[in-house]
Amino acid sequence: MVRASFDRRGAMVAGAAALLAGCSIIPKAPQTAPRPTAPADVPAPSPEPSATSLPQDAALHRVALLVPLSGDNGAVGQSIANATTMAILDTNAQNMRITTYDTARNPQQAARQAIADGNKLILGPLLGSNVPAIRAEAGPADVPIISFSNDTGVAGPNVFVMGIAPEHSINRSIRYVRDRGADEFAVLAPSGEYGDRAQKAALDAARDYGGQVAATERYARSNTSVVSAAERIRARSGVEGVVIADGARFSAQAAGVLKPGGSGTVQIIGTELWSGENSVLRAAALDGAIFSAVSDKLYGGFVNSYDARFGSKPYRIATLGYDAVLLTLNIARDWDVGDDFPISRLRQSGGFTGVDGAFRFQRNGEIERAMEVRQIRNGAIAVVSDAPSRF
Repeated sequence: MVRASFDRRGAMVAGAAALLAGCSIIPKAPQTAPRPTAPADVPAPSPEPSATSLPQDAALHRVALLVPLSGDNGAVGQSIANATTMAILDTNAQNMRITTYDTARNPQQAARQAIADGNKLILGPLLGSNVPAIRAEAGPADVPIISFSNDTGVAGPNVFVMGIAPEHSINRSIRYVRDRGADEFAVLAPSGEYGDRAQKAALDAARDYGGQVAATERYARSNTSVVSAAERIRARSGVEGVVIADGARFSAQAAGVLKPGGSGTVQIIGTELWSGENSVLRAAALDGAIFSAVSDKLYGGFVNSYDARFGSKPYRIATLGYDAVLLTLNIARDWDVGDDFPISRLRQSGGFTGVDGAFRFQRNGEIERAMEVRQIRNGAIAVVSDAPSRF
């Protein structure tokens, strides 16, 4: 029986640590990953296949993990690498070699080396800004990319985006509120890319589910700007639901205007940014607010297993590495060693199941996720609509 293994070469590493199997982001790392920063582009010489140093296992699938292992995002990348090892150990997979390449200095060089080493699938990168450079190497070799970024703009032919995006959360929440009779929505979003995406997601979801967005207000991320924007929305009549596309601090300030003292009937709708933010529970104006996120039912077990193996807590984004390995092992059942990765299988309609629940890729490379709807009630979180278990 062949074995699964993990390689370390140069700036490459693979860690090790546990949870489930399935298919159908330092010492004490925080539960929420910091916003990654883009690395500098450093030229590097073209690699030669590392045939002399990389074991030539003819019976093993070769998969490359491209994440930062140094620099500002090194701890996040290491957490993902550890999680991929956990998935192999938990499933006792014996048909795959995962080799990890450091993207911190030069992502294109990392991809070039991965291709030269014979890898047929790339898991990563962490940063959406790294995808074009990696695609430049992977595309001509017909090696697909499963990115951990949530930047849906980089999805496309042979590039699949796995990260948890605001679009998923907003769509699920608006559908939930529409099903309960709300017709007219407003959007309160900060200036910048995240606000742009949140605004478009709300417009698209309201239209798809038969409602409408009657007002959109954008604001600079300052106390006075968000309050003024919220006051303009409050002055409009007929608005039944307001999407506030920001974290706990600005959301609480806006909600304090829209529902002073917690009074009023307007439904406040948050985004996935609220997940794990305990401060949202302390704002009276957010009592009754909802937001959607991937289920945490399996995450506690994942954290405990990771801590037992590595002696530290994982970054929340590490589950993407775990789940990426699960889907790869699922597809590997019908993937002959040495052949190109069967890209069409990534789009199977039934999708996959992992720590973060059910998910599947659409034809354009974007991911669709099953999410639960949560509501803030008296300083606690209640799940008011479970995530579907399958598609």
